Amino acid sequence: MAIFQFQENSEIGTVFSVDTATVIIKVGELDKLRKLQVNHLVAIVSSKAGQHLIGIINRITRKMTDDKETNEEDATFGSLFLTENIIKVNLIGTLMDKYGSKENVFKRNLDTVPEIEAKCFHIDGENMTKFMTTISSQEYETPLTIGKYSIDANATAFLDGDKLFQRHAVIVGSTGSGKSWCVAKFIEQIAKLPSANCVLFDIHGEYSGKDFNMNGIQHLRVANPSDLGKTENLANNVLMLPYWLLTYEEMLAMLLDRSDSNAPNQAMLFSKTVFTEKQNFLDSISDKEFKSSITIDSPIPYKLDSVLTELKRLDEEMVAGAKAGTEKQGPFFGKLTRFVQRLEAKQQDKRMGFLFQISNDELKIDWMNDFCKRLMCSSETSEQKAGVKIIDFSEVPSDVLPLIIGLVARIVFAVQQWTNKENQHPIALLCDEAHLYIPERTNQDATSELGLKSFERIAKEGRKYGVSLVVISQRPSEVNRTVLSQCNNFISLRLTNVEDQSVIKKLLPDNLSGLTEMLPILDIGEALVVGDASLLPTRVQIDEPTIKPDSATIKFWEFWSKNNAKQDIENAVKGLRKQSKL
Repeated sequence: MAIFQFQENSEIGTVFSVDTATVIIKVGELDKLRKLQVNHLVAIVSSKAGQHLIGIINRITRKMTDDKETNEEDATFGSLFLTENIIKVNLIGTLMDKYGSKENVFKRNLDTVPEIEAKCFHIDGENMTKFMTTISSQEYETPLTIGKYSIDANATAFLDGDKLFQRHAVIVGSTGSGKSWCVAKFIEQIAKLPSANCVLFDIHGEYSGKDFNMNGIQHLRVANPSDLGKTENLANNVLMLPYWLLTYEEMLAMLLDRSDSNAPNQAMLFSKTVFTEKQNFLDSISDKEFKSSITIDSPIPYKLDSVLTELKRLDEEMVAGAKAGTEKQGPFFGKLTRFVQRLEAKQQDKRMGFLFQISNDELKIDWMNDFCKRLMCSSETSEQKAGVKIIDFSEVPSDVLPLIIGLVARIVFAVQQWTNKENQHPIALLCDEAHLYIPERTNQDATSELGLKSFERIAKEGRKYGVSLVVISQRPSEVNRTVLSQCNNFISLRLTNVEDQSVIKKLLPDNLSGLTEMLPILDIGEALVVGDASLLPTRVQIDEPTIKPDSATIKFWEFWSKNNAKQDIENAVKGLRKQSKL
């Protein structure tokens, strides 16, 4: 049975003109025009029986026209003025009474365009409730919800979880708009799935607080200086990211000064020495599997101290001179001094301890297996039975943050890429504060550039290997355009900056650009949802999550009005000096 039951003569008007996905409706009665609002839904009778074209009102116009053909004249204006009531409608899909064996199916495509004089109806009241129920039907036992539709507070806004992650997503919103709540709403639903698998890059530690705990969520953090040398790191969910996981280019980006005249020699000798040390390591464990096939970028452990010793030897090497019994400087004498100094400085910097001050445990050939299992195992297969892994990067130095997050993303993608198709279990990467490490401009920073390349590759090729990106940012104008252009789902909360609004407008289809006019006036926790995952592009009021991120806006006036102020400067200074939160 068709869901729309429009009464006779209840149409608001008829089609006046058609232009691809835009339709102009002529409204005959002023009373009917008054009941309409921008972003309301309308149904237009299709040329195919049993179908209605669904559209969103983009503009409502009431204008006066000068009728020059009439013989009647007005004493004041000299001619008779007529009134035209017009609404502009953007078509968004088709509602079919029957589609195969299913009844009342909404599709985001247009098989036809409306005919001139076709009747147009306002979807409201009982018809609205029935329509929202139809588009909210889900085939999964645990569907993905985000909140309630603003146009019908009784209708739950469901998202297609497959299409949301298959085709990448963007969650944006100015500070205080409710972006973190939106992310928390997703996380708490993902965590309940029996085989969930996602990694959240937590840049400020807002998803790592005591209030953000539930079954299915595991909290990890990158080691800080106070963690170094402790054997209980694994039990404490502390991550070490040993230097040998870095590629040749990534290591050089941290160590090499390209302006140094000796940079080519330094890069060449470092490459040669590292490769030799990797082979030496495989010899030391009597390896017969990897040695014949490894490259300079293969993630094989090696001892950095041995690399330093060899580079120092070459830097100070004296060779036999032309005359017997004499010596002269070797071919690389003094050319590696600055490179060695930079490498030693990095090695001794405790802020970089998670990279360079590793233990014997991280120098075992099987260590990477355990590391990848902690990152990539689903709820069902992980030891902690947690499919959501939240990694706290808040204590990682900002100058290497893009490189380190890019390193983690690259490893996830590479392991997934080399997994046999039948054993690939999809994984999503949720990139909070993405503008910090997926930037539009890197300003020639080699470390940021390499980190960015990892995300660009995932954005372009991740779908083939079951790796999804969810880009989360308060400044979409500062996020890389290549990555954003690969995202087909947009959840935009309030955006007050004109540049940020412009970016979202350019990414949306032309016929939906009118929806973006509401971006600066959205309420807190209200979002514009557009994309493949949402059958209906519209405004949604996001439900409050049961787990709260530690991102609530501080109430300055309320705190300033209290008598008993709490501050702990002493411990804060200690934490600053120790580079760890006390």
